[in-house]
Amino acid sequence: MKYSRATDYALHTMLFLVQATPKETMSVHKLAERHDVSPTYLSKILTKLVKAGMIESLPGMSGGYKLKSNWADISFLDVIQAIEGTASLFDCSFDHGPQCPIQRIVLQGESKMESYFKSMTLADLAKEIK
Repeated sequence: MKYSRATDYALHTMLFLVQATPKETMSVHKLAERHDVSPTYLSKILTKLVKAGMIESLPGMSGGYKLKSNWADISFLDVIQAIEGTASLFDCSFDHGPQCPIQRIVLQGESKMESYFKSMTLADLAKEIK
């Protein structure tokens, strides 16, 4: 299984915003430079994080992006789903339904993975990097 590069950038951007201090505003150019990525590409990712309510966008010359006040409660799963969506990673081609043992096992595995990612928050990450 593989998450998109956008998810990687989203998670690293959130970490960078946590490290930079949660109340500091960062321009898209500074964030893009930090990750050596196109500002246009990163802007699309940041827009998804804004829509998900994880960061806010402040307009103007001194504007940019900053974490919302509830940043510590944001889980890895929240960030992943903001970028990737909530669809299952596995799509059974044979449509056997819930009685399909392959589908059942894969969905149980996904559920365990989602539980783990949901249990890991930005606050946990902040503690680990200090």
